[in-house]
Amino acid sequence: MAFWPKKSNTSQSSTSPSQELDNYKNWLNTSESTNAQSKEISQENNVNKQNIPLSTKDIFNLVESHSDKSKNNLKVSIITEFYPPDYAATGQLIEELAKQLEAQGVKLEVFTGQPGYAFSKATAPALEKSGRLRVQRSRSTQVWSGRIRGKAINGILFTLRAFLHLIKNYRQHNVFLVTSAPPFLPVAAYLAHLCLGMSYVCLIYDLYPDIAIALGVIDKKHWLARFWRGLNKRIWRKSKGIIVLSPNMRERVVSTCPDVADKVSVIHSWGDPNLIVPISKEKNWFAKQHNLVNKFTVLYSGNMGRCHDTKTILETAKQLRNDPIQFVCIGDGAKRNSFMEAVKRSGLTNFLFLPYQDKDVLPYSLTACDLSLVSVDEGMESLVAPSKLYPALAAGRPVAVICSKHSYLRQLIADGKCGVSVENGDSFALAEFIRLLNSDRQLAELMGKSSREYLQSNFTPQIIAEQYFQMLEKSISSS
Repeated sequence: MAFWPKKSNTSQSSTSPSQELDNYKNWLNTSESTNAQSKEISQENNVNKQNIPLSTKDIFNLVESHSDKSKNNLKVSIITEFYPPDYAATGQLIEELAKQLEAQGVKLEVFTGQPGYAFSKATAPALEKSGRLRVQRSRSTQVWSGRIRGKAINGILFTLRAFLHLIKNYRQHNVFLVTSAPPFLPVAAYLAHLCLGMSYVCLIYDLYPDIAIALGVIDKKHWLARFWRGLNKRIWRKSKGIIVLSPNMRERVVSTCPDVADKVSVIHSWGDPNLIVPISKEKNWFAKQHNLVNKFTVLYSGNMGRCHDTKTILETAKQLRNDPIQFVCIGDGAKRNSFMEAVKRSGLTNFLFLPYQDKDVLPYSLTACDLSLVSVDEGMESLVAPSKLYPALAAGRPVAVICSKHSYLRQLIADGKCGVSVENGDSFALAEFIRLLNSDRQLAELMGKSSREYLQSNFTPQIIAEQYFQMLEKSISSS
């Protein structure tokens, strides 16, 4: 499928495809009024046919050829600590992005670590190749992965290894896409840029030190917070681009460092509608296995971390303890154990907790429900962006989002007409919505169809990968 790229400096011809397209449009607009005059001039002066604009077919072929050539010239290295077989959402997303870009002809390498967040295999091959995609893993395994300090040490060690990798391989790639997993990983790219002038783009999943401040880990006036923010500004200024996952995050970055406003792009996460396909619970082995077929099931699937609101979910379940409603929580995270303990103390029997599921199980676990939940704690709307929303949309189920009234998620749900958003703490509104869907299955089905249609129109891997490509192409054209 052809697309019209933004103005680019990478074309070797004197006239770019976008300029040819503009010439063609201008010619169409003026052709009728000058038709008679043009015929006279042509007859008298035998006008040069090379000055006649290209046909529509020629224009499309030219743009497609330019696009393919640009992708073949793009040599990208993605640096991220987490990658499958690790279950971390960031790793799963990077794997899908890498495969999409590789399928489009981009020469791609991923430098990552050994599994250390949530995994079924403790080790993975040091080197994997598939077509133009090459995955290289640090040989060192993760240590102390169960504790905050241990994870921080793991992140620092990986950052050091990533810096050495950048120094060693900077000539093999024309741009490096550096994630915020771990949060200080962009420091490695910044230092490599100072040493060697390499180009890099920052992909911000979570915004630090702002999250640590919001969670009360450090004070905003602490020297570490001030130093970190100052370093972020230096990193962002030297980058060729900054990718964030939501409009709220963009506002936060720009308010912190206004002079990078032109560099910041909002590119959402995605869900794969080819992998996640709506399945009725009656035909879903996962739903049968966990006795969910005949119960209205509310699903929370993903990380239960410090930035997610589990309290509102708990209070909602308390209000529905006497209704035929089943809550299912799949995943792990810092709040999981305390969440389970709170459920037990409350004497609730309408909860089921399950561990992270393998990727090949997700098409069944995500569709073994009647409603999907997404939650973000109040005050976190500009610091994190829940990737679990997009696979939930692909599953073809209604979605209920728990968030603040300032969250961008409210606009997404309203645009998609696929569910509701409720404010943090408003368990009454969420409970009433669940009761409504349980009593009106036709409404639930219509919202579910809207969910999937909204995703297919806006947040598929192909659509989002194209946005990444244009961002990366822009970064090398401005080098």
